Amino acid sequence: MSKLVMIGNVPLGGGNPIVIQSMTTTKTSKVDETVAQIEALIHEGCEMVRVAILDEEDARAIGEIKRRVRIPVIADIQYDHRLAILSIKNGIDKVRINPGNIGSKEKIKELVRAAKDYGVPIRVGANTGSLKYRDRYPERWIALAESALEEVRILEELEFTDIVISAKSSDVMETIKANEYIHERVDYPIHLGVTEAGIYETSIVKSSIAIGHLILKGIGDTLRVSIAGDPVKEVRVARKMLIALGKRKGVEVIACPGCSRAEIDVEKLATFVENAIGNLKIDLKVAVMGCVVNGIGEGKDADIGVAGVRDGAVIFKGGRIIERVRLEDLNKRLKELIMELKEAKT
Repeated sequence: MSKLVMIGNVPLGGGNPIVIQSMTTTKTSKVDETVAQIEALIHEGCEMVRVAILDEEDARAIGEIKRRVRIPVIADIQYDHRLAILSIKNGIDKVRINPGNIGSKEKIKELVRAAKDYGVPIRVGANTGSLKYRDRYPERWIALAESALEEVRILEELEFTDIVISAKSSDVMETIKANEYIHERVDYPIHLGVTEAGIYETSIVKSSIAIGHLILKGIGDTLRVSIAGDPVKEVRVARKMLIALGKRKGVEVIACPGCSRAEIDVEKLATFVENAIGNLKIDLKVAVMGCVVNGIGEGKDADIGVAGVRDGAVIFKGGRIIERVRLEDLNKRLKELIMELKEAKT
C-alpha cells in the first residue's frame, strides 16, 4: 500500500480509491474560461485538476480560481521553479515539476522550503520527452524511472517526503515497465498515464492497456487519460475504465454489435442512454439490444434493458419483458425507468 498524501482535501494513496484527474486547455490567467472548463470536468467526475503555469499572471490567478472551484488545483511547472513558489503562495494544492527541466539542486531547495512552509505536496513527473539520465542506462524505461527516482532522492535529502511520483511514456510497454520498477522501490502514491497517447481511439487503446494492467497489479493511486482534444473526454474515459476494473461505482451501458437483425439504431439509443444518465455514482447496468433474438437473453443480467422489435421496442428486466413502447416514446420512457432505478438505489 502506498503512503497517504493529502492533495487539498482529497486523500491520495493509503488504500483510498483511485482519483480521476485531468488538465485544463485554457490560458490559466483567463479565470472565467478556466473555471468554466473545470466545472465541466467536475460534472463528468473529475476529482483533481491540473493547470499550466506559464507566467506570473497564471500563478496569481490561482487564488481566484481556488475560490470558485471545489476540487484541488495542481500547478504544472516547466523550467521555472520561481513560478512553482509563486503558485504555492497563491494557494495551489500541489505542484508538478519535471525532473528533466526544473534545474539545479539549489532551485529544488528553494521550492522545498516554500512547499514545507505551506504544506503543499510535490509531484515528480518524468516523461520520455525530457529524460535527465538517458545515457546512463541500457533501456529507456529504466532511464525514465530513474529520472523520477533521482529527483525523489533529492527531495528526501532535503527531508521532504510529501511526494507523488509519475513516469510516463508514449510507449505502452515503457510506461508499464517504468511504473513497475518505481513501485518496487518506493511507497509514494503513483500517478498513472500514457503521455502523448494520441487522438481519441488511439489514446483509449494505449491508456486502457497500460493503466488497466498496472491497476490490476495494485499499482496506481490517481490517473489521467491523456487525449488530444477536449479534456472532458479524458474524465469520461477514466471513469469508464475504473468502472470496468471494478474500482468505481457507476453506470455501465452494454450494447450489442451491429447486424442486419437490428430493429432499432443501437448506437443512437445507447448514446442517448449514456447522455441521459450522466455521472451517476451507483452500480447500474443498462442493456441496449438491436432485436429480441438474442438481446433479452444476453442482457438479462442488466438492471434494465431495451430491445428492438418490428414496430417499436420492448423494455425488459431480468430477461423478462415488462413493457412494449413505440419508438417515438422510447427515449422518454426509458429515461423515466432509469431514474426510478436510480431513486431505488440511492
